[in-house]
Amino acid sequence: MTQRIIHAYQQHQISPKNNHVSTTKQTASADFKTQFGLALASTNELKISKHASQRIMERNITIDNRQWNKISEKVDEAKQMGIQDSLVLLNNAALIVSAKNNTVVTAMDRNEATTQIFSNINGTIIID
Repeated sequence: MTQRIIHAYQQHQISPKNNHVSTTKQTASADFKTQFGLALASTNELKISKHASQRIMERNITIDNRQWNKISEKVDEAKQMGIQDSLVLLNNAALIVSAKNNTVVTAMDRNEATTQIFSNINGTIIID
């Protein structure tokens, strides 16, 4: 019996534009980018706008990781309910969050928030 050696067969695609041969390396790269993009899309990390970041620092607002996780979770729930812009009330702060973009738009301390009128929001999230 003769022993047969099977080599991996690499498929080639012919591009109709310039009739050159492209390897499956490009296809693998595209697959990786698609998988990487899906992985990024599945993370619902809450972003903080530059404006909100400045306000948080100016007003000495502290929000611990547990609270950020809870805010992110509730904003995701709000988004699933069709809420696009939300007021998030914490014990020490009030945040305006774009659920649509997963972004904190602005922040103020809770005392300052009591004298404000909030418009253009269609949901409120209260977190103790």
